Amino acid sequence: MRGDDHHIHRLETIVTDENGTGWQKTACILCENNCGITVSMEGRSIAKIRGDKEHPKSLGYTCNKALRLDHYQNGGSRLDTPMRREADGTYSPIDWDTAISEIAHRLRAVRDEHGGESIFFCGGGGQGNHLGGAYAGAMMRGLGARYRSNAIAQEKTGEAWVDAHLTGGHTVGDFDRAQVSVFLGKNPWQSHGVARARTVLQEIGKDPNRSMIVLDPVRTETAERADLHLQVKPGTDAWCLAAVLAVIIDDGMMDHAFLREHTAGVEQVVAAVRRLDVSAYARTCGVDESSIRRAAHLIGTADSVSVYEDLGVQQSPNSTLVSYLEKLIWLITGNFAKSGAMQNHSWMAPVVNYSLDVKHTPVHGTPMFGGLVPGNAIAEEVSNDHPARFRAMVIESSNPAHSMADSASFRQAMDDLEFSLVIDVAMTETARCADYVLPASSQFEKWEATFFSLEFPRNSFQLRAPILDPLPGTLPEPEIYARLIDALGLIEPWWLALLRGALKLGHKVYGAVFLALLRLDKRSVPVAAYLLYATLGPTLPDGATSASVMWALSQKIFHEHPGSVRAAGHRNAEALFTAILENRSGVEITVDDLDGGAWNYVPAANRPIQLAITPLLESLTALTGKNPSHVSDEFPFVLSAGERRAFTANTIFRDDTWRKRGGNGALRICPVDAEKLGLSEGSSARITTAKGSAMAHVEITDTMQPGHIALPNGFGLDLPGSARVGVAPNELTDAARRDEYSATPWHKNVPARVDAMHTPE
Repeated sequence: MRGDDHHIHRLETIVTDENGTGWQKTACILCENNCGITVSMEGRSIAKIRGDKEHPKSLGYTCNKALRLDHYQNGGSRLDTPMRREADGTYSPIDWDTAISEIAHRLRAVRDEHGGESIFFCGGGGQGNHLGGAYAGAMMRGLGARYRSNAIAQEKTGEAWVDAHLTGGHTVGDFDRAQVSVFLGKNPWQSHGVARARTVLQEIGKDPNRSMIVLDPVRTETAERADLHLQVKPGTDAWCLAAVLAVIIDDGMMDHAFLREHTAGVEQVVAAVRRLDVSAYARTCGVDESSIRRAAHLIGTADSVSVYEDLGVQQSPNSTLVSYLEKLIWLITGNFAKSGAMQNHSWMAPVVNYSLDVKHTPVHGTPMFGGLVPGNAIAEEVSNDHPARFRAMVIESSNPAHSMADSASFRQAMDDLEFSLVIDVAMTETARCADYVLPASSQFEKWEATFFSLEFPRNSFQLRAPILDPLPGTLPEPEIYARLIDALGLIEPWWLALLRGALKLGHKVYGAVFLALLRLDKRSVPVAAYLLYATLGPTLPDGATSASVMWALSQKIFHEHPGSVRAAGHRNAEALFTAILENRSGVEITVDDLDGGAWNYVPAANRPIQLAITPLLESLTALTGKNPSHVSDEFPFVLSAGERRAFTANTIFRDDTWRKRGGNGALRICPVDAEKLGLSEGSSARITTAKGSAMAHVEITDTMQPGHIALPNGFGLDLPGSARVGVAPNELTDAARRDEYSATPWHKNVPARVDAMHTPE
């Protein structure tokens, strides 16, 4: 089973159109929407891409970025053999058997000397590849590891902690039906997040009975389409939202019937908010008080409201408080569990742990909201002399040496480790710091999926078949972990024999025996995903071994929500699993009533919804008299590091030629500031922060306000054979600047200085 002859069988489900062109179904992997696409191949190149009209969520929609996906598959240099770092810092290719054996030996050595909890895991899937995460978890738990992190810990954990207090799970807006749509630090025209984002925004704009509010310091493409743009000063989102909330309460727009029936603690919230000075808060955030009052009345008098908060506020000061205020606004107006409003939803598997049982990091005691180590805390948990520090790190499908705040400190942390392993498709910036690098098959060369099933009332899931054979020398992540688990000796042979025997009697017997094994021998629990992979996996059609975990997840969701699964057309868990395996466009997994159905996903412990979160109410009160500004004479600008633009994406695009425009990653600055600094369009400027400096070309635009500048995401990669293009934003950011609760980074609020760079005569 573990020989070098491992193969992924590419499922030949090619549909030929009237022109003789063959098309295969898959999905975009650039954002959490994972829009369904159909592709036409020419050899190993993705020649044509179009939206999949049969995809249950995207319905044929796709954006311009998805059309450039061949630059992911074929644009960059791929790894095709395991690599080992030698004593002189160079890398040597080694065969798979040697790599697996040596890596297992190094991991065992760290575990045996320092304990499994000293082995840290980072990544486990980006925007398009989550299946491997189940098997990574099996290996890490089998080793006794306890600590992990991923990109969500850079963004969403503060919001998740607030959700855990309130509705007990993730909430999603019904933007297709909302009378008022509110976007906070979110530009869905470019960053999407909402299914069929541009279509939905256009539909809102055409309907005179609907309106849109945007809170953003930048006049983004979405803000330009808004009925009301609250263009706050950078970092003052909390003051603006607090003022909106105060107006709603003061002007009598609370939904008292909803609050009486479904919530508790509203009195404490009202007492805290009524002490706020709306006029003073309006001055603080730089928005006319009349605009704040108009926003409050649009929300407070609407039949339905949906809200989306994103990185613009989640990577700025007071981000967890902002999440709380945002949710209070739609809760006190009764905008939950009804058409057009906010909804809890089903999951195939939750991507974060919505729990109030918060653990802490071993050295510094940093809270781990969602069960994740904050990205800003990773390096400091390594680079110290504490006996409980992280000693080894496994990094998969992630590039933290580029994406974490203060990249230099993360690189130093990797040097301070006793062992490090990177699993990726390319020799990334992080891979160049690792002891071993293992080459993964691309996201189009294996069975794959994501767990971003975030829709209501009709939620869906897509299992993607490979559209290409794997690049020779690469392996899918589940197989890599399976080989490491074998080499680590984490499996008892009799477990496999028992399960394989039970499987011969059918899935029902197999499931019963599997559960009995987990109860009788607790050592099997951490590696349950591997046991599925090794026993059920080989029996699945077309080489879909890694999809074996979907069988267990199908059983789980049907057990928890049988009525919703049946409403989606699946009579039982086996029928759901079969549908997932067979439908290349994806399938609806649950269907619920639009009005009231979301309550099925609110845990009993969260009913009634407890509105008063004491520490956050204290932070709300503390806004009065607090200085929102973080600039100084030395660093007079606020830099937003990592702005989403028309041709920016995450760094899985390791090919700068994918961009049709904006290819130099320009610094955006307003005309007033440009004139003061002597900058002209296309000229060069140096951006300096407390952590570093970088050169960038200048783009002058009135979408920026004075004192606010922005650099795009996705630039500054060190690609083979070419000079770095644009700025690597996290060479400029500071890991110490973080949210007081969640420790999420302040990437969007970096004090900076800009100097014109004049060419000598």
